[in-house]
Amino acid sequence: MASFYKLLIPVILLGSVDCYAQTSLPVPVNLQATYAKGTRTTGGAPGKNYWQNTADYTIAVNFNPANRNLEGTVSVDYTNNSPDTLNELTLKLYPNIYKKDAIRNMPVSAADLTDGVEIKKLAIDKNDQDASKWRILGTNMNLKTAAILPGRKIHLDIAYSYTLNKTSHIRTGQVDSGAFFIAYFFPRITVYDDIDGWNLNPYRGSEEFYNDFCHFNLSVTVPGNYKVWSTGNLKNAADVYVPKIVQRIDEAGKSDKVTDVITEAEVGEQITAKNTTNTWQFEADSVTDMAFAISNHYIWKASSLVVDPKTGRRTRVDAVFNPAHKDYFEVINYARKTVEGMSYTFPKWPYPYPHETVFDGLDQMEYPMMVNDNPTQIAEDGIELTTHEIFHTMFPFYMGINETKYGWMDEGWATIGEWTISPLIDPKVADTFGVEAYAQSAGTENDQPVISLTTQLSGISGFTDSYPKPGLGYLYVKDMLGDALFTKALHNYIRLWHGKHPMPFDFFNSMNAGAGQNLNWFWKSWFIDGGIPDLAITKVSDIQNQYSVTITRKGSKPVPIDLTINFADGTTQHIHQSVKCWANGEKTFFVNFTAKRKVSKLILGGIYDPDSHKEDNVWVATR
Repeated sequence: MASFYKLLIPVILLGSVDCYAQTSLPVPVNLQATYAKGTRTTGGAPGKNYWQNTADYTIAVNFNPANRNLEGTVSVDYTNNSPDTLNELTLKLYPNIYKKDAIRNMPVSAADLTDGVEIKKLAIDKNDQDASKWRILGTNMNLKTAAILPGRKIHLDIAYSYTLNKTSHIRTGQVDSGAFFIAYFFPRITVYDDIDGWNLNPYRGSEEFYNDFCHFNLSVTVPGNYKVWSTGNLKNAADVYVPKIVQRIDEAGKSDKVTDVITEAEVGEQITAKNTTNTWQFEADSVTDMAFAISNHYIWKASSLVVDPKTGRRTRVDAVFNPAHKDYFEVINYARKTVEGMSYTFPKWPYPYPHETVFDGLDQMEYPMMVNDNPTQIAEDGIELTTHEIFHTMFPFYMGINETKYGWMDEGWATIGEWTISPLIDPKVADTFGVEAYAQSAGTENDQPVISLTTQLSGISGFTDSYPKPGLGYLYVKDMLGDALFTKALHNYIRLWHGKHPMPFDFFNSMNAGAGQNLNWFWKSWFIDGGIPDLAITKVSDIQNQYSVTITRKGSKPVPIDLTINFADGTTQHIHQSVKCWANGEKTFFVNFTAKRKVSKLILGGIYDPDSHKEDNVWVATR
């Protein structure tokens, strides 16, 4: 994003004073209950009684690209850290989005409809269970168990299979005849938390995910000519690659330059171990999910950089793609600069994971350490897509956000990340993703408050309430506090909640605490209340080139003031005021300036200032 213009000359703030300063936020009663239980605090920090459950997964899958059949086993040790005795477990079977009788809100072609995940065997603490012990409804599986007491573990062994989709690519599936992105591919125990208990919201397609932080060991067996990329660290590179490839991977992890790990010339060579099948082993700790991708014809470019100068820790960045997609040759540079921008500029937090792989797929979707991105025809689109999806590393993965309910708590951050980091890659980029869509839909019956549950959104609000509206809210707070104080507040939120599951009011309260300011007036007006963004130029006076411009806030949504002064000689001047000018309920704001040249026109609004009625944003001089 191009930075907001600084205020060039003094302005005078006038208006009514209906003080918002000590506004209280309307906290739903079920969220208030977390304060009474001591799991969360009104100061934004986790409470002394905060807990979350976790699990240790060992997953082994065998994938056959010819028929897209995935056979797998899952061994999981689940720890009940809650104060509750659990008499059942809820599991997610995400591939059941393609099951014939599943409830969906995204289209699936008839060719991709299946019988869903087949549970071939299930044992609890080594005791085989019959199907009468579980019930599967869509993507949810309820499993009756003996009592799992607080602090105790339970062990599950599951054998299963399903057929991967060939078309209808909803975040996962076949990319082409020799490339596949495979996500949500194993039965997992869903989140049991201090707010809702079990997360029972089904996966219907549009809403995204909520998973616990777990430890994973994954083995992927594929035909010998396929290569595998995955969440986590590859543990047996020397067993699956020839020595020169292993050496290049090692070099890429130590070098700032771009390394061609697999070149176009090597696509047809035998660079994997000479076996009918190879088994690739990966390990990841404290992540919420695993995803992997395979190909028999993709090339691989890699580089790395120091993301934490205090420790010298490096992150390797990969671009893995079909060489026929010429635009993808630059993706390695976009990805590397995104990781650098996140580490040193915004959010200015060392990139938390050892690698980030951008895979040439058919979607625009993020996973821990993995991105599934389609090729683009325009460089600007490729930059914006890369920055958006990689930025998700922080939100929802490092922060453990419940995307199923609170999509704005991660998509809004990826949106401001896209706006902010894309111009670091190419200063010509002026990314206004979603701003005009919000301006046009604000105040309509489909426009809902940002804090509305994602499961309750429909129509245009499914987009605007997750992406541009929260993104603008974060941007306005950044502008109001200034970069240094905003970073301090944001880091307070990250420090308190990374590796945990924050709810909306944890975010609001921890930002208030980190900034040392009560920002509730803004949180309430922008994220909780309805209303529209609408500013107007309602009066202009000129006394001997001393101008006073009256800006009226006609809508209830506070937006910044960006005034462009056009002079008759073709030059311009810009005046900016953050949303703080509306903090006390003001309805008007006066911009005063001295014109050293003849003024021809005044234009109100900037690229990040949505306005529902732009017809009153222009004043034209009559003399």
